[in-house]
Amino acid sequence: MPEITSDKSISGPMGKVVLVGAGPGDPGLITVKGLDSLRTADAVVFDRLASPKLLAEARSDAELYDAGKGRDDHRMTQTEINELLIELGRRGLNVCRLKGGDPFVFGRGGEEALDLAAAGVPWEVVPGISSTIAAPAYAGIPVTQRGMSTSLTIVTGSEDPNKPDSTINWDALAGLSGTLVFVMGWQGMNDIVAALTTRGVPGERPAALIQWGTTSKQRVVTGPVSEIVARGVEAGIGAPVALVIGAVAGLRDAMAWFDTRPLFGKRVLVTRARSQASTLVKQLEDLGADVLEYPTIEIIPVRDPEPLDEALRNISKYDWMMFTSSNAVRGVADRMRAVGIDSRALAHLKFGVNGPSTAKALAEIGINADAVPDQYLASAMVELLKNDGITPKNVLFPRSEIGRETLANGLRELGSNVDEVVAYSTETPNSTGDLARKAYEEGIDFTTFTSSSTVRNLVDLLGGSPDLINTSKTVIIGPITAETAKELNVNIDFEADEQSIAGIVKALTNHVVASTKQG
Repeated sequence: MPEITSDKSISGPMGKVVLVGAGPGDPGLITVKGLDSLRTADAVVFDRLASPKLLAEARSDAELYDAGKGRDDHRMTQTEINELLIELGRRGLNVCRLKGGDPFVFGRGGEEALDLAAAGVPWEVVPGISSTIAAPAYAGIPVTQRGMSTSLTIVTGSEDPNKPDSTINWDALAGLSGTLVFVMGWQGMNDIVAALTTRGVPGERPAALIQWGTTSKQRVVTGPVSEIVARGVEAGIGAPVALVIGAVAGLRDAMAWFDTRPLFGKRVLVTRARSQASTLVKQLEDLGADVLEYPTIEIIPVRDPEPLDEALRNISKYDWMMFTSSNAVRGVADRMRAVGIDSRALAHLKFGVNGPSTAKALAEIGINADAVPDQYLASAMVELLKNDGITPKNVLFPRSEIGRETLANGLRELGSNVDEVVAYSTETPNSTGDLARKAYEEGIDFTTFTSSSTVRNLVDLLGGSPDLINTSKTVIIGPITAETAKELNVNIDFEADEQSIAGIVKALTNHVVASTKQG
């Protein structure tokens, strides 16, 4: 974390501070303009409620400042935050001030803007989606509804309703028939409810408490306003929480969508390389899972490309090319571009792949696979060729540095000449071990393994012991991966029927749904 200086004599071109609303918690709710500011900023000053996943979008060389404030945990006072923004702007930096929700809806953005303006530091604001409307929406509660509520009133819950000089007109609030939303008021929620019900709000009026709205930790409690706080306490609800009062809260049962998805709230650790994980992560998140990406391998360009380049220059000598990984397909495509060879040079070849993911990667470069075994195993490929009476004469087999010899040896037993060349390299991310250890200690429901190397590397990164992994349930692709898990004493809870991302997602979803029904 960069140190804050207090040098007021810095001169030079002035920077600019952008007050960016990060949204209410779901990182996907930041605006396009806000995300652009975050990605291009020289410095980022972020709040406690801004999603940590958004910080991954910042430049690797950006200065990061944690300005988070909780009720009893002030890393920086508001005055210190304002002074920091001014200092960074005077240093000529473009600053993203990342604030939870919307900067001007109980976000104290106005105070920051006034101080920046007074100091002569250029600034602008990028509005964000406020939790006051987003949390109810994710709970299945529309804050306005035709024939039910035609007004919305947003109130801070941080002001004591019993203050003689309260700035809130409680009599007026109690007389409104529309929707009331209170935020930042959990500690005084009993007083808030009492202030309304003693002024005429019917005790049976529908209400809802929404904790951690729009996130995988979202919890919702509903009931009549006179009982809502007691029900929240019984359910263990706590800050941050929004209180919604009004007829629209009664629509929750009919309109709940976010926290009723099949994997909602399940914490899933994905070990797949980050370059490959996006599809798996998105599908799991779309089903409600809280996904933690801790890759145990990273795919990098082949360290020594010359053997592959030489094979591609002499591609006419081969009649078959075999792929057991989509990474190998991409590695070959990259080197073809690098040496100036296009797909026409491959027109005479037949292609064998070990499964639908590899076949899809091949199709993306305009080539359809000629041989795909029913089982996604190297031995199954050899068996397929044998049963069809096919004996490839000269085979080019692009693979990783750590690939198994099963396919190459099986082809040689058929009578094929096989040239094995490395098409991509791998390395182990240094940070994964500590991050994964902390995640398991906090609780992981499922761990996904897509290859033997992901199992082996995670065990190594966790000090050689499978104990932490075995606190979760494992979802495994393929018998070879399962064989490695068994060898390392990693529990095998269930395997995907199909060796693909869709197979993992289906297996995990079916397991959770079945467990829920049994429960």
